[in-house]
Amino acid sequence: MDKVLKVASENGVVIFSKSSCCLCYSVNILFQELGVTPFIYEIDKDPDGKEMEKAIMKLGCNTPVPAVFIGGQLKGSTNEIMSLHLRGALIPLLRQYHGFNN
Repeated sequence: MDKVLKVASENGVVIFSKSSCCLCYSVNILFQELGVTPFIYEIDKDPDGKEMEKAIMKLGCNTPVPAVFIGGQLKGSTNEIMSLHLRGALIPLLRQYHGFNN
């Protein structure tokens, strides 16, 4: 869990991802379209990936990927991020991060 929290706290917007995950790609594209370039951490390329998946689930994410952290806090997976966006609550969370164009 320490590794997940360390990566999340050292970067403003983080998506824990897998290289073959289409939902991870979709969430990444959403952020990029909103003017934010998230830090992508592909856990399938990390030897500790399975432990990281377990840690993400223990933190409360319903699926290990994509797991989105903003400002060091877990915001959720695809459903939670899309829900935040549709409610107009995602953009205010992202405003403080460099490269936000809206």
